[in-house]
Amino acid sequence: MTTTIAVSGKGGSGKTTIASMIVRTLLERSDSGPILCIDADPNACLGLALGVPPGATVAEIREQARAKTPQAGGMDRVHMVEYGFQQAITEAGRFDLVTMGRPEGPSCYCAVNNLLRRILDELSSKYRFVVIDNEAGMEHLSRRTTNHVDLLCIVSEPTSVGALTARRIYELAKKLPIVVKEIGVLWNKMDGECLPTEELSVLARVPEDALVLEASRRGADVFALTDQSPAFQTVRAMVGRLVAMPQMKQIPKHESQQVLEDR
Repeated sequence: MTTTIAVSGKGGSGKTTIASMIVRTLLERSDSGPILCIDADPNACLGLALGVPPGATVAEIREQARAKTPQAGGMDRVHMVEYGFQQAITEAGRFDLVTMGRPEGPSCYCAVNNLLRRILDELSSKYRFVVIDNEAGMEHLSRRTTNHVDLLCIVSEPTSVGALTARRIYELAKKLPIVVKEIGVLWNKMDGECLPTEELSVLARVPEDALVLEASRRGADVFALTDQSPAFQTVRAMVGRLVAMPQMKQIPKHESQQVLEDR
């Protein structure tokens, strides 16, 4: 049973920091098993936040496969993508990291994207948890390189622009051609009241944290952050509460596929 948590938010909201805190919290659980971390933000900072250097990107694999001319003998495109994808997995103890890289250009990548989707689906099914760090536009999810998300966590600063961005991401998520079971906003860097986001439920209110700021200034990863960090304590409590919820259990695969077919 795989639980997929996707994190989104505009640049500067602390999205990647929150995603890395979620990963650290899941690693503390005795039932977490292996975790797959997917960096789907073109800025590719999740690896740095987790203390591991990113390897080759999926975008590079896609470019190489698309540029390959079919020919007799040698490695065909399918095997090239499969082999390249395995090389792109960075192993780091109890979690693995896949970095998606830059989005594609104007040329058609449909066939390669379909192949990557199949490989990523097969890979994800081997993990207890999958954590995806998305960009605000959620390009990775909109191209259906995964088929379902159990929780979409929208990270927002408590500003009018942050609230507007959160609502826009929420509206976009409702139009995605995938199953998204739960959606909520996480107010980050709180030093007062959060702004209303109408239909969006609030997952957590993470306080402004000098320990997180200092760790960021030093270039330290999330595992160097002390347990006394108020921000980390809040994220830890949120993850524990959400993972225990019955609705966070995975939709059986046949039901998920039926929903996709009905859309």
